[in-house]
Amino acid sequence: MISRILHSIFFKNAKGKAGRYARNSTRLFELLKEVIGKLQTVGVRENLSEFQTSVLILIRMVKAYASGEYKQLPWKSLVSIVAVLIYFVSPIDLIPDFLPVIGISDDVALVVWLVKTLGDDIRKFADWEKATKTINIG
Repeated sequence: MISRILHSIFFKNAKGKAGRYARNSTRLFELLKEVIGKLQTVGVRENLSEFQTSVLILIRMVKAYASGEYKQLPWKSLVSIVAVLIYFVSPIDLIPDFLPVIGISDDVALVVWLVKTLGDDIRKFADWEKATKTINIG
């Protein structure tokens, strides 16, 4: 399924937009709002907590990058994340989202693939996030 998604016109379209989005913080923040909105309507209803957790870390990574807090994210990884998020918010993709139950399956598969592919970058971000959010007392 992943190969079909990655070679689909829908994902190619998302990849084409991703670089432009990644260069523009305002567009990134707008995209993140769309992703959060879709998560609220899809994630809870479909009981996809692991999927939701994965999307939320991707959101935090992009937000930290766009705000200038975290610049260690490689450009290629950022563009890949943005492409997947664009694909996720698009209602028309390889398996259209309006199809009950199966409509989100391609989105889930793509996010799972991305999280596995970017495992090292995600771990580095999680370590950075943990270190910056930890309060040192004493």
